[in-house]
Amino acid sequence: MIVRWRGSVKPGGTSAEPVISTDFYPTILHLAGLDLRPQQHVDGVSFAPLLRGAPRLDRDALYWHYPHYSNQGGRPSGAVRRGDYKLIEFYEDQRVELYNLADDLGEKRDLSGQLREKTAALRKALRQWRSAVSARMPGVNPDYRQARDPS
Repeated sequence: MIVRWRGSVKPGGTSAEPVISTDFYPTILHLAGLDLRPQQHVDGVSFAPLLRGAPRLDRDALYWHYPHYSNQGGRPSGAVRRGDYKLIEFYEDQRVELYNLADDLGEKRDLSGQLREKTAALRKALRQWRSAVSARMPGVNPDYRQARDPS
């Protein structure tokens, strides 16, 4: 991401702190000098402090909830990133994958079978977050009719 804010952001500065799209709204409010509206940006935090040179944001983890299919190939799932680790839980079969993003940015090596305690802790955190934000989970569509094989 590139940010230009003349007079407030030092040109050429960088930050390795991860941010997420839900952080944009509270950041724009913050930069505009408006009151934050936590009831409207439950998941996001302002990253304005990073733009002013702070080394980190005051947050433990990033969370995603994607309870549907998409035409780009997305499947119902949720994820949590804490530090270098990212856990993905697939809602269709409750399968999980764990990646160390510091060593595997492309998410090619699933570590869930090797790092069972880390996997369990992140899965628990993801489930607690979903409960805390009342995330709506996908259910079975009672009107679904599987297409017949034409052969």
